[in-house]
Amino acid sequence: MAILEVKNLVVNYGAIRALKGISFDVNEGEIISLIGSNGAGKTTTLHSISNLIKKQSGSVVFDGEDITNLQAAQIVHRGLIHVPEGRRIFANLSVKDNLEMGAYTRNDKEKIKQDMEHVFELFPRMKERLKQLAGTLSGGEQQMLAMGRGLMANPKLLLLDEPSMGLAPILVDEIFEIIKKINEDGTTILLVEQNAFKAMSIANRVYILETGSISSSGNSSDMIKDPAVKAAYLGG
Repeated sequence: MAILEVKNLVVNYGAIRALKGISFDVNEGEIISLIGSNGAGKTTTLHSISNLIKKQSGSVVFDGEDITNLQAAQIVHRGLIHVPEGRRIFANLSVKDNLEMGAYTRNDKEKIKQDMEHVFELFPRMKERLKQLAGTLSGGEQQMLAMGRGLMANPKLLLLDEPSMGLAPILVDEIFEIIKKINEDGTTILLVEQNAFKAMSIANRVYILETGSISSSGNSSDMIKDPAVKAAYLGG
């Protein structure tokens, strides 16, 4: 069953049409990867779902409710959580404060405590650095903190924007293993990622964005073998 349905989404930046009426869906329990080159409209897609930018037309239905015109803060309350590109952690707050900020919409204290422990299981380094200022963490640790903060909101759907950007290869592997684990624990994921091979390797289905349009889609196992996809995105 679709937890997210995006229909005919159009977004303009001035005279530039960034999204040209795209439609796709995400089923409960899936990892969906949205891949494409720089400027294809991947981040714009996530921003328009979260209502961080204005849509010209189209609709977004989340968990059976039309959220097209809801404010970003209302969307967070519904359980659709966006971990943005570039991490956007609170650099001057401690790791603990950042994680607690993730749970600001909640008041189920016992469950928040359990979720904090779950974040420490996924990201043991966060527990070690609990009192440290977030701005002093390494790039990989900041990415882990951003994802941990997102999980503290108890998401039904997690939007991840370029989680591996700027990370060393060994950390990229670690981040993707954790994304898989988050999904296995029951969180549906919509993943935007430059590293097409990694994104496809953990996804159920893939949508390819080219200059604001979805050019193809399918099961990741089929797409990863597609010669055109290989040539364009997998360097083969």
